[in-house]
Amino acid sequence: MKARIKWVEGRTFIGESGSGHKIVLGTAFGPEGGSPGPSAMELVLIGLGGCSGYDVVHILAKGREAIEDVVVELEAERAEQDPKVFTRIHMHFVVKGRGLRAEKVKRAIALSVEKYCSASAMIAKTATISHDFEVLDT
Repeated sequence: MKARIKWVEGRTFIGESGSGHKIVLGTAFGPEGGSPGPSAMELVLIGLGGCSGYDVVHILAKGREAIEDVVVELEAERAEQDPKVFTRIHMHFVVKGRGLRAEKVKRAIALSVEKYCSASAMIAKTATISHDFEVLDT
C-alpha cells in the first residue's frame, strides 16, 4: 500500500492513495478559521468507521441478511498532551433492513471491531473502543 501527501499552501495538503484517489486535508488557520478539508485525525476516525462498516456489511451479506443500509456514527476523545492520540472512541451502528436479527447484527459488529478491522486493532493500542447498535426494520 502506498500514499503520497503534497503540501499546497498554509495548512492545506492533497493526499493521494496508491489507487489514485485524492482528498484535500488540512486544519483551520488564519483569521477566518476556515478548514480546507478534514484533518488527518478526522481521516483516521473516518477510516475506522469505514473499515468496520465494510466488515459489518460483508459479514451480514454473507449471512444472507437483508440489509439495506449501515451507518456508523463515531465519537472520540483525544489526549490533552501531544501526540494527542485517541483515548476513547464510541461507535454507534445503525443497521437497516428487513427482518434483521439483532443477534446476527451484534455478532457482525463484534467480529469487525474485535477481529477483522485493521484500523480498530491499531487504534485499540491507545484508545478504549466501545460500540452499540440499533436495528431498524423496513
